[in-house]
Amino acid sequence: MKIRKAVFTAAGLGTRLLPATKAQPKEMLPLVDKPIIQYVVEEAVASGIAQIIIVTGRGKRAIEDHFDIAFELEYFLSQKGNNGALTEMRQISDLADICYIRQKAPLGQGHAILVTKYLVGHEPFAVFFADDVIDSAVPCMKQMMAVYERYKCAVVAVQELPREAIARYGVIAAQPVDERIYRVTGFVEKPRPEEAPSNLGIVGRYILTPEIFDILEKMPPGQGGEIWLADALHQLLERQAIYGYRFAGTRYDTGNKLGYLKATVEYALKRPDLGEEFLAYLRGLDLGEAKK
Repeated sequence: MKIRKAVFTAAGLGTRLLPATKAQPKEMLPLVDKPIIQYVVEEAVASGIAQIIIVTGRGKRAIEDHFDIAFELEYFLSQKGNNGALTEMRQISDLADICYIRQKAPLGQGHAILVTKYLVGHEPFAVFFADDVIDSAVPCMKQMMAVYERYKCAVVAVQELPREAIARYGVIAAQPVDERIYRVTGFVEKPRPEEAPSNLGIVGRYILTPEIFDILEKMPPGQGGEIWLADALHQLLERQAIYGYRFAGTRYDTGNKLGYLKATVEYALKRPDLGEEFLAYLRGLDLGEAKK
């Protein structure tokens, strides 16, 4: 069965980006001139996914409004003859068939996926962490879907980590089976570098089979009273094969301040209308003064 549906986890409180996220969803912070989540939705659409389920929480209404029709704004742009902006606004609301469901309490990523059970149904589905932006020639999820079509099993996106970053990620134990593809033999959550089974860390893209819902339903809360997706993957591995895919592309964790800044600079430099002038500005900075 093809991957038709995607679940976006967007209910988090965004505490790593406070105070900017006190009254605004972190997913709606601008990356140059588009909110972070729009880049991720565009990846899903470019991968051929037709239906998107966004898991939100209290205070996330701005996400729904962004992907909805803005009648007053469109009327204003039409009256002003600003057809370029009008077309862009209509393209946003036409991007995909999106529905929303609330995670009523911050009970973890696994719980956020569980609340979509009856919307997903009994079919494989994609999962996107809405603050993980991946820049690639071929959309990351499209790359992963090709792996799923080959093996018909769950697939997790992985990237090679520098030694100093390993303790911040879930890491796979795995055997290479093909270029960029690994058969997962185990998961280790945030290991010390010297104890890590590999340098391959899991990032915010998954393809999961519907068996994950049965596991999540029966799973007791773990650390912090949350239901962790990593714990569910451990159990899923006992039932079926899981593959890791080392995607081609650059991933930005925009949920933290440094990752957000890096993404902003690099996406701005790629823009044909901004890149050249922005690069000239960066080259002209007095970095000695900036460090003071």
